[in-house]
Amino acid sequence: MSAAKRALVLHLVGGGEPVWVALDEDTAADLGQRLHQLVKTGQTWNIPAADGTTLVVNFAHVATAHVAPLNGDSRMYGYVK
Repeated sequence: MSAAKRALVLHLVGGGEPVWVALDEDTAADLGQRLHQLVKTGQTWNIPAADGTTLVVNFAHVATAHVAPLNGDSRMYGYVK
């Protein structure tokens, strides 16, 4: 059985539904270690998504962020494949 895919989950300062970004395993592991510092300092960071695109996130606009299992739930809003 393959490992569950993971996603970056961003809860923006302005509220609303979280933004989910599918990640490859290397990026998920790296971000898991960096997220606290990125949110704390409000840095801008380039994040490679699982589909090969790059997402630029300004963490100054992120209230909280975490890496979570990606379950493919169609109810997720702002999901970026």
